[in-house]
Amino acid sequence: MSDNVFDAFFTDTQFLGVPLLNWLLALIATCVVFVVVRMTVGFIQRKLQSRARMPGAHFSAIAADVIAGTSNLLLALAAVLVGIGLLDLPDRWANRVGSLWFVVAILQIALWAHRGIVLGMQHYFRRHASQDGAQITALAALSVWAAKVLLWAMVLLAMLSNMGVNITAFIASLGVGGIAVALAVQNILGDLFASMSIAIDKPFEVNDFIVVGTLAGTVEHVGLKTTRIRSLGGEQIVMSNASMLTATIQNYKRLRERRVVFQFGLTYDCTPDQARQVPRIVEEIIRGLDKTRFDRSHFKGFGESSLDFETVYYVLDPGYNQYMDIQQDINLKMMESFDELGVRFAHPMRTLNVASLPGNVRLRDAASKFDGPGAAAPKARLGT
Repeated sequence: MSDNVFDAFFTDTQFLGVPLLNWLLALIATCVVFVVVRMTVGFIQRKLQSRARMPGAHFSAIAADVIAGTSNLLLALAAVLVGIGLLDLPDRWANRVGSLWFVVAILQIALWAHRGIVLGMQHYFRRHASQDGAQITALAALSVWAAKVLLWAMVLLAMLSNMGVNITAFIASLGVGGIAVALAVQNILGDLFASMSIAIDKPFEVNDFIVVGTLAGTVEHVGLKTTRIRSLGGEQIVMSNASMLTATIQNYKRLRERRVVFQFGLTYDCTPDQARQVPRIVEEIIRGLDKTRFDRSHFKGFGESSLDFETVYYVLDPGYNQYMDIQQDINLKMMESFDELGVRFAHPMRTLNVASLPGNVRLRDAASKFDGPGAAAPKARLGT
């Protein structure tokens, strides 16, 4: 008798027009679905983590982290919706359940996509970061932020559309507002896009020594709007990114070898035989030094006050101090070798040759000063 009363209680008692027995079955189904789905997600995550330990399995590592971001709350809501789907609810409740299914599904997909975008872009920027360990550039943070905003904006619009909201006018309003904001902050946006160009094209990076016009120094920071350079004098130079891109930039950090052209002149009393030996002497000096590669040395031409020579060689070290040390050694060895050869370095000078004239010529030149009216008598006397 008690069993019949118990059965009658669960079959006859109703909530929202559904017997309590059906609600109990729906609750059991909800718990079973949640446990099964949670165990399945955990199994997939462990499999991906085991594959991520293999070399080069970057995708598996990212996928494992993405799966780890599965929301237990959304899984529970999905399980509840599965249980509710087993009930014979009125049509208005069934439509609401269908809308909730869409919300739960798109939210979970958005969470996975959010986590995947962040992890994927961070991995990409770390892999392409400079070898000196510089931090991820401003482009990384800007790109991740823009991707997240775009993702959640699409999710929000999709949810509003599913709820029956007309999003066409809303999107048009956002477009007009975006244009107005862009016009108001166009200078800032110019520097912002210039920062993106610097991050993508990488004309220079942090710790690079660059020359921009008349300014030279080491890059300390590349921001969203400005780039900061520490000059040779010690002061910090702040330049807008847009100005940086419009100027010619010389990046000495990426200098692999330095081409050096230097000229010198010898005096005109240098003989042809000595002039032939000078290029060979210079070549021997350069080839005898470390971290140098000789290119050429020639008797270039005849200057106003010197015999001009030109020499080209390469320093196989980009350091400026190293280049100056090598050039100093070359100069000193040239002075020693040319002194032994008996030739001298020329310096700007001009020789004036004064010729003495015969005596009668000097007298005629002096008599010419008396030409003119009243000068006949002196000319006659000079002629006798």
